[in-house]
Amino acid sequence: MSPSQIIVLATPVFFALIAIEFVVGLRRGRNTYRFDDALNSISLGMLSQASVVFVPLLKIGIYTAVFSSLALVPDTGFWTTLPGWLLALLFYDFLYYWNHRLGHTVGVFWAAHVVHHQSQDYNLSTALRQPSSYPLLGWVFYLPMALAGVPPLVFAVVALIDLLYQFWIHTEQIGSLGRFDRWFASPSNHRVHHAVNDRYVDKNYGGILMLWDHLFGSFEPEDPHEPCVYGTRSPLNSWDPLWANAEVYTALARDSWHTRRWTDKLRVWLKPPGWRPADVAAAFPPPPFDITTRRTYAPPVTRPVKVFAAWQFVVLLGGVAAFLWRADTAALSHNLAGFTALFAGLWAMGALLQGRITRGEVLLIECAALSMASAATGWPAVHLIFKPLTMVVALAVVITAMRARADGLRGAPWLLAALAASLAGDVSLMLDGLFIPGLAAFLLAHIAYIALFRQGAPWLANRPAAWGVAAVGLGMLAVLWFGGLPPGLRGPVAAYVLAISLMAAQALGRASVQRDGPSKVVAVGAACFMLSDALLAINRFVSPLPMSAYWVLGSYYAAQCLMVMGVLRGAAIALKANRYPLLRAPERHPDA
Repeated sequence: MSPSQIIVLATPVFFALIAIEFVVGLRRGRNTYRFDDALNSISLGMLSQASVVFVPLLKIGIYTAVFSSLALVPDTGFWTTLPGWLLALLFYDFLYYWNHRLGHTVGVFWAAHVVHHQSQDYNLSTALRQPSSYPLLGWVFYLPMALAGVPPLVFAVVALIDLLYQFWIHTEQIGSLGRFDRWFASPSNHRVHHAVNDRYVDKNYGGILMLWDHLFGSFEPEDPHEPCVYGTRSPLNSWDPLWANAEVYTALARDSWHTRRWTDKLRVWLKPPGWRPADVAAAFPPPPFDITTRRTYAPPVTRPVKVFAAWQFVVLLGGVAAFLWRADTAALSHNLAGFTALFAGLWAMGALLQGRITRGEVLLIECAALSMASAATGWPAVHLIFKPLTMVVALAVVITAMRARADGLRGAPWLLAALAASLAGDVSLMLDGLFIPGLAAFLLAHIAYIALFRQGAPWLANRPAAWGVAAVGLGMLAVLWFGGLPPGLRGPVAAYVLAISLMAAQALGRASVQRDGPSKVVAVGAACFMLSDALLAINRFVSPLPMSAYWVLGSYYAAQCLMVMGVLRGAAIALKANRYPLLRAPERHPDA
């Protein structure tokens, strides 16, 4: 049984304990759970476990290679005796201490570890909040065990024991345990570890034992007169799982880019968290940390959205469990498609709780992800449902946005026409012998998008971008022309390339005129549409592409989602700003 399957089997136990802690907190009048924070923490744990599937060699694989070829101590069977198991656990916990300590004192390691500390709550769901990038860096700390001849199986088991032990210490419902607190990791001293109070920062790193903290001067007992304040000193303030994992990496990369000294470009990654080159700190001073002004991140969420998010969470949890159960035997392409679909769902749920997207847009993203994943993994029956359903949901999202205003949205018919033509194209391309009708349908979709992007912007406003798109379109046509495109299709395909190039160029020009986020999102979507069509044509007429369904449909659905959501966001911003919008409605009298 793989570690991923063990985690799946342990999941019901985790949730049972979370439920018990929640009930105990309610009865005591000290509930430590918030709906959105708990879902975000568990979602990050789900994403972390799913991402581990792609890097098994970075821990067990490399460990096994070092053990097999470089072990300094021969395997005499000692490590599988009771004293051997206990010594291996002690050895692992010692290395974990230093892994954990450097995770707080070296910038790049903190970037990998910070996810676990971002929650401003402290409960058992926080224990499940884990980073996705940790396996890329953490494996190196445990190679001394391989050199000492600890067999890979023993290493894997003690690593799992050390990990599972730490689950129960993430709670505020268990107080001081007396002498136990001094020598073992416990809720009391691990609360200290998660706190941002001055006296508590960077203390109590031990996984199971506090012995290492006593030996190396990092132990700090919890003071009942100074309650722990949780989170990080630079709050995440987001439910976005991608940003949660990328936040510190992005900050380090930004500082490394801006500093002028080459040595500082490297030191940024190796210095303690918070260290910044002098020139960067002067140019971009960070806000001072003041624990007394700390605010809990809590964007408003309505009850219907909470209910919807809860159901989404249950479905995604089941999807992650199914993914982990079969991941070790599945093909890499299948795992990649499944992971992408799960990530899209988790991102959409976070964006919903943050108020960035609507429930309809969540369903649009999820249908698109399932359509792509079912095609890439060879589930034709599922694909037959979700491919047309995706465009149906897109149409419903736009119609709902129109009905949100009694007078509708000007220009929405062009968007509806583009989506309806895309639906017809999707259905045609799913059926044998209807490639030309499908091509014609998408040609109409592009024409509708061109008309839509023409509103509020002149023709080809960004001439350099237009020439660049034209060069790409001509290159694409040349590849097809000389790569095997049948003579009878050269004319229709040339017209199609002209239409999609014009659509992309017009979207880029519009973005250069409007200079806002939504118009840039639409332009990226148009570029993705052009990429998708190029990949589809190359795969069909030039040479089969590996994982073609993943790349073709992935870029296609990214295009449709970005354009629909960007257009609607742009319309909302334009109406609010009282300027000529892409989809502007006539002004209503205040008394109407």
